[in-house]
Amino acid sequence: MYCLQWLLPVLLIPKPLNPALWFNHSMFMGFYLLSFLLERKPCTICALVFLAALFLICYSCWGNCFLYHCQDATLPDTAQDPAIVGT
Repeated sequence: MYCLQWLLPVLLIPKPLNPALWFNHSMFMGFYLLSFLLERKPCTICALVFLAALFLICYSCWGNCFLYHCQDATLPDTAQDPAIVGT
């Protein structure tokens, strides 16, 4: 499970609040995963554990899926506050 330590941070990196950056974020994460899988060649168990965790996060529409944005998910309340966005 040594190779899993390089995949878990991908699930923990938050999506940007700005919807304009969601495409860039998903492309970066996709290229990171592709390059990791090609270069490091993780074991089958690690890859299956990661894919299961990614599927569960995206299926539950919890808001941290980098593949797509769920339609019923809303932005946090602090995203609408101009004092926080302006800083």
